[in-house]
This record gives sequence, structure tokens and C-alpha cells, in this order.
Amino acid sequence: MIQWKESYRLGIEEIDEQHKKLFEIANRAYELLKNDFVTDKYDRIVDIIEELKDYAVYHFSFEEKYMASIKYRKIFSHKVIHDDFIAKINEVDLDNVDESQDEYLLGILDFVVQWIEQHILGTDRQYVS
Repeated sequence: MIQWKESYRLGIEEIDEQHKKLFEIANRAYELLKNDFVTDKYDRIVDIIEELKDYAVYHFSFEEKYMASIKYRKIFSHKVIHDDFIAKINEVDLDNVDESQDEYLLGILDFVVQWIEQHILGTDRQYVS
């Protein structure tokens, strides 16, 4: 489970709320992973992946508009990082998800959690410094 910490706060209310939403999606994936009462998680995994993809596109667009508004000089390299995240999520092979659901969900969750933490604490922190 990934917990929001004050160290993730950038001080830009809308972006902080959007980051919290990404944490919430990751936590729902974690709860699904730990739910032993659901034997076939495929549809829920697909829903979470689609929500994550859609919300990431929305959030990245908002963040990039914000960076443009403050004339952040590293906006293009930041956008490449965003695009790489979306590409990675788009690479999810739904056939593999169905074959070993918990293992695949754990892999996705691990990638997302590490990415969110590193991105907020590293890359995003640069445009608010």
C-alpha cells in the first residue's frame, strides 16, 4: 500500500490533489491484489489499468500546461518522461494479465508506485524549486 506523505506535497493544490488520485488508484490495485475472495480479477485489473491510463493522460496534460504557464525550461524533457510512462502502460498485454493475474498486477503496481514516488520527489520537485 502506498501512503501519501507530506514530502510529496508540491504546494500546487490542484497538482497535489491529482497526485493523491494516482495514489488512490494504486491503492485500489493493491487492495485487489490482496483480496483472496475474488478469484477472477481480470475485469477489475483491466478497469484499473484503463483508469490509470486515462487519469495519467489528464494529469500529465494539466501538469504540462502548468509548466508552460510558468515557462519551465525543462518542459520538453519532462514531457518525454510522461510519454514514456503512458507508453509503458500501453504495453500491458491483456493476455498475460489473464494467465497470471496476481503476478501481473503486482508487477504493474510495483512499476506505478516506484514511478510515482520517484517522479514526484525528483522530477516534479524541480519545477517548484
